[in-house]
Amino acid sequence: MTEQSSRRSVLTATAVGIGASLTGCLDGGRGQTARISGGVGPLPMVQVWADIYAKQSDLAFDISGGGTGVGVSDLFNEQVDVAMMGREPFEEERERGLVAVPMLIDTVVGTVNKNNPVIDQIQSQGVTRAELEAIFTKEITNWGELFPDAGVDAEIVVYGRSDASAAYKKWGEFLGGEGNAYTQDELEGLSDGNFNGDQPVAKSLGDSENAIAMNNVNYVYNLDTGELDGEIRPIPLDGDGDGLSESESFYQTRSELLAAVERGDYPAPPAREMWLAANEAFDASVAPFIEWVLTDGQQYVSENGYVPLTEDRLEDGRATLENNTES
Repeated sequence: MTEQSSRRSVLTATAVGIGASLTGCLDGGRGQTARISGGVGPLPMVQVWADIYAKQSDLAFDISGGGTGVGVSDLFNEQVDVAMMGREPFEEERERGLVAVPMLIDTVVGTVNKNNPVIDQIQSQGVTRAELEAIFTKEITNWGELFPDAGVDAEIVVYGRSDASAAYKKWGEFLGGEGNAYTQDELEGLSDGNFNGDQPVAKSLGDSENAIAMNNVNYVYNLDTGELDGEIRPIPLDGDGDGLSESESFYQTRSELLAAVERGDYPAPPAREMWLAANEAFDASVAPFIEWVLTDGQQYVSENGYVPLTEDRLEDGRATLENNTES
């Protein structure tokens, strides 16, 4: 199982709502099995990590998606050893005993069809956060309202998520600005269609020239090349309302965008840290894998469409792990 095929298989499985398992790596006779479930955002990277780590250790893996909420529920119900989380743990989860370490940074972007009626204006001028907020909350309902000089009359179709999506939650925080986040329920209620998972959103967006949505970068850029060659395109963010500056023009390839996230030139949210969590403490059989993720495993992050953590954050994670591992 190659790293690339692992990632692609997880993306496909997630699209139809099926948990992805590393069946090729399961072997009950070799030793312990790490049970992991949770967020679909980090799922592809965790499977790549597990595939590599399983080849050099006696640890096998049983990994499934379902969403961050599912992973946390499974964790507290003692159905899994580790939960994948697409957001920082809530305070009430920490109070119940959840401990978590950051593992990487994931990125979502606003997206439109490549044949959007104002695609030239979107790509050359960009769209501000306030304009995106107005579109997703139905204050702006026509692409002609966004770019009056374009001479376009086309109704905007807004797509959202129906699953418990941490990415959609972060998108709501981004749209509302600091202290004014939109809840997922609010965004769902304003959308023209909601879908369970990133892939159905991307497919529907690719079928509708007038639609807008948000997607993980791995559904926007080609998995192998990192180029834009599918049916959807990212929406460049105009940070100050004066059009795209040279420092804001980094959307042609996935590597350019991820480098901008790493520099801090792309906002967080919607970029977000992702986490691995345990109930009370990490099991001693799983802790070496988590430590590997926070050390050698970071070298595989960029090539799989994510951003590695800074050394300070990795040190924080390793300290948390060391202090919260069963003896």
